[in-house]
Amino acid sequence: MIDLEVLEYIKPKNLEEAYNLFIQDKKNYIIAGGAWLKLSTKKANKLISLDEFNLNEIKTTKDSIEIGALATLREVETNKGVLGLCDGILSIAVSKIMGINVRNIATIGGSVMGKFAFSDIIPVLEVLDTTLVFFKHGEVTLDEFLSNSKFGKDLLLKIKIKKETGKGFFKKVAITPLDFSIINLACTNTEAGIRLSIGSTPYIGAKATNTMKYLNEAKEINDDILEHSQRIMLEEIKFSTNLRGSKEYREELAQVYLKRAVKQVIK
Repeated sequence: MIDLEVLEYIKPKNLEEAYNLFIQDKKNYIIAGGAWLKLSTKKANKLISLDEFNLNEIKTTKDSIEIGALATLREVETNKGVLGLCDGILSIAVSKIMGINVRNIATIGGSVMGKFAFSDIIPVLEVLDTTLVFFKHGEVTLDEFLSNSKFGKDLLLKIKIKKETGKGFFKKVAITPLDFSIINLACTNTEAGIRLSIGSTPYIGAKATNTMKYLNEAKEINDDILEHSQRIMLEEIKFSTNLRGSKEYREELAQVYLKRAVKQVIK
């Protein structure tokens, strides 16, 4: 077990105070559930709590599901609104993360802000119409967040997912149910078309943009189209080897589950 040394724990009076404390020192950290913090650092000068600001609410509006950054993974997993998103794809992905004890602690905000390569959540959010709401930067797309480091020193307030009618598919491959992914794949088919993201390659989840374009432009998706889409996917998604799996194994898994995913969401 990795020990985390904390010099001071602070409960700010408001978000402005929390933000100012956060940017004051690179060794000051926001404490969400704390489940993944030990993966990021061994020492914190200040841990800053956001518990007093009602950031754990999950709201259903006319057009979207708004998930507070401090909502636990278990709360996300069991929420009726989340279950209604593309065959419950986000709920399914969250249910595969560790055990319930961990999901009762870990928050969706911490899981997103960590940008962990093993994340089962980020690929799913990429195939949903997702935006993030920050204290200073306001509302930004998930793609902008993932490609830009400037949001690392802002406070994530909530995740907004547009309501869409469509189908979803998620697959996680791991050695055991409590292990991190060897690879994961998420796919949806909505009015916006087919979206596809592959994560834990072992890099952070990434949209297969060219593959999506090819599939969405196809007049009919048959086995020939799917086999060609597999080749496009291998060209645009970066796969590599680590302790959990080889590059070749990950590529084979991705091809198999791409085909299964697309067949499932176009039924």
